Amino acid sequence: MATGEERTRAEAKPTSGGCGCSDPYAALPAELRPRPVEKDAALRQVTCPECGLGYATNRGTDVCVRCEAKEPP
Repeated sequence: MATGEERTRAEAKPTSGGCGCSDPYAALPAELRPRPVEKDAALRQVTCPECGLGYATNRGTDVCVRCEAKEPP
């Protein structure tokens, strides 16, 4: 048998599938909601020619830091 508190919790569950908890801005009009942050335009996607690692960088070289450290100076 459920206690009063357990019954209250069960009754409080939404039946429509969404309670708005996942979106704290759901009650705001679209023009007042925060805009998604765009990626930094200075970063570019590259693939290291040595090991094939794909990563984002703002450096002038495409070689990743690990492969660059392996190369003799």
